[in-house]
Amino acid sequence: MTDRSLAIEGLLGTGVVVVLAALGVYGFTTGYLLESPDRLFAPSVATLGIVTAVVGTLVLLGARSKRWRQNPYW
Repeated sequence: MTDRSLAIEGLLGTGVVVVLAALGVYGFTTGYLLESPDRLFAPSVATLGIVTAVVGTLVLLGARSKRWRQNPYW
């Protein structure tokens, strides 16, 4: 495990994140900026808020965990 390189996996993961972010920006632009969302705007904002709160809570719980470095991978 001393000569293990994760460059390809890291590059692939970064590429996936970039593609998903680009798709999200494209969807937001075409769905909200170019066309009026009308009555779907409030539910969309509420959903975005809930998702942000859930993901933020999971990140906070994971960051405060005492066991995250006890994994054999690290």
